Amino acid sequence: MKEVLLTILVFSPLLGMAALLLVHGTQERRIKWVGILGTLPALSISLYLYGHYLAGHSLNVFSEKAGWIRFGDFQQIDPKLFTVDYELSVDGFSLLMVLLTTVLSTLAAVASIHIKKEWKGYYLLFLLLEIGMLGVFLAQNLVLFFIFFEITLIPAFFLIGKWGYAQKERAAFSFLIYNGFGSAVLLLVIITLLARAGTTNIEALKYLINTEGVPLVSPIPSSMKYGMLIALLIAFGVKLPIFPLHTWMLRVHVQAPPSIVMLHAGVLLKIGAFGIIRFGLGIFPDQFKDLSVLIIVLGVINLLYGAFLAFIQQDFKMVLAYSSISHMGIVLMGLGSLNEAGLQGAIFQVVSHGLIAALLFCLVGIFYERVKTTSIKDLGGLSSVMPITAGFLLASAMASLGLPGMSGFISEFMAFLGLFKADPILAAIGTLGIILTAVYLLRAAMGMIFGKPKLQVNSEAVRDMETAEMVPVFILLAFIILIGVYPAVLSNPLADTIQNILSGSGG
Repeated sequence: MKEVLLTILVFSPLLGMAALLLVHGTQERRIKWVGILGTLPALSISLYLYGHYLAGHSLNVFSEKAGWIRFGDFQQIDPKLFTVDYELSVDGFSLLMVLLTTVLSTLAAVASIHIKKEWKGYYLLFLLLEIGMLGVFLAQNLVLFFIFFEITLIPAFFLIGKWGYAQKERAAFSFLIYNGFGSAVLLLVIITLLARAGTTNIEALKYLINTEGVPLVSPIPSSMKYGMLIALLIAFGVKLPIFPLHTWMLRVHVQAPPSIVMLHAGVLLKIGAFGIIRFGLGIFPDQFKDLSVLIIVLGVINLLYGAFLAFIQQDFKMVLAYSSISHMGIVLMGLGSLNEAGLQGAIFQVVSHGLIAALLFCLVGIFYERVKTTSIKDLGGLSSVMPITAGFLLASAMASLGLPGMSGFISEFMAFLGLFKADPILAAIGTLGIILTAVYLLRAAMGMIFGKPKLQVNSEAVRDMETAEMVPVFILLAFIILIGVYPAVLSNPLADTIQNILSGSGG
C-alpha cells in the first residue's frame, strides 16, 4: 500500500466524483453531502502521513516512480536521458502544503452549502480542483508538476465564471489569461531544462546544475541560469501574485463565490510561493542569492502597496484582496533574507495566511448570504444582530494583523527577524506595512462590528451563524491558535527542508 499511497491520495477525490455521477441533479442535500464526503479520503490519508512523520518514520518510503514518457532512444548513452517518469514524493514542506490543501478543501466543501444552483456540476469541478492542487505539491518532476498545475486552471475557471457574482465572466477570463501567461513562461523554462539537462526530475536538476564538472547534454551558461530564474519568478509571480502582476487576483477575490476564494486565497496563491521556493531557490540557489536584494525590494513593495490600498477600500472583499497582496510581500521578504529565520517565517506565512484568508472569506460568505453586501458601511453594527459572527470576525482580524498567540504573529516575527539580519534598512521600511496592516484591519473590523447600525435587529434574514457554518470557522480558528501557541507543528517538519535550502545557497 505504501508504494501507491501518494497516488491514492492525489486521485482519491475521483471516488467522490464517481459517486456524484450516480446522484440525480435535483437532489441538493444528497449532492452536497456526497461532495463533502468526497474530500474526506484525501484528508484522512494526509493526516496519516503527518502521524507517520510524528512517529519518527521517514517519508521517503512513500516515494513512487514508474516509467512514463521517453523522448528518443538513448540506451547506449544513458537510459535515463530524455525520459519523464511518473514520480511522486513527499517531504516536510510538501506534507504541510498537502495538509493545508486537504483541510481547506473539506472546510470549503462545507462552506459551499450556500451554493444555490447546479450543485452537481459545482462539486464535480470542486473535486477535480482538489486533484490538481494535491498533484502540484507531490509531483517530483517538472512535467508532472506542470500537468497538475494546468489541471487547477480548468475547474477554477468554470467555478469562478459560472457560480460567481455580477462580473464573474470577466474575473474568470482575467484569471485564465494571466495564469495562462504564467503557464506559458513556465513551460518554456521546463523545455529549456529538459533540452539542456536531459531530465525534468527536480532532485536531478538540483545536482546537475549546481555541481561543478558534471556533464550536461548542452552547457547552461550563467546568463541563461539568470534568465530561467527570472522567468520562474514571473511565472510564479503571477500566481503569488507579485506587483504589478496582481490585478486579475483582485477580480477573482471579489467576484468568485466565497467558498472558492477560500481555496484560491488559501491554496492556489500559495502554489506561487511553493514554486519559487522549490524551483527558483532550489534549482538556482546561486542566482537566487545574487537577486536576493531585488526579491526583498519586491516584497517590500507588495507589503506597502497592498497595505496602502487596503486602507482606502470601502468593500470588505477588496480589503481582503489587497491584504493578500500585502501578506505575500512578507513571503518574498523572508525568502530574500536567505537565512534560517527568514525562510522559516516565509513558509510559516504561506501556511498561516492560507488559514487566515480562508477563515475571513468563510465569514464573508456568511455575511453575503444574509444581507447581499460586503460594504463595510452597510454591515455596521454586526455586534447587535450577529454577535457570534462578529466575535469570530474580530478574532480573524486579530490573527491577520499578527496578534501574539496566533499564527500571523509567528510568521511575521520570524520573517522580519530574518530580514533584519540580512538588510536592516529594508526591514525598517517594511515595518511600516505591519503598522498599516493593523490600521486597515482594525478600521474595517471595527466599522463592521461596532459601526453605525445599518441592519435590522429583528429581521429574519439577518440571523446569526448556524451550526453548519460554525464548523469550518471554528476549526480554522483552532488551527490558527494552535500554530500560534505551538509553532513546532510546522517548524519540525520544515527543519530538513530549510537546511537543504540553506546548504544549497551557501547559507
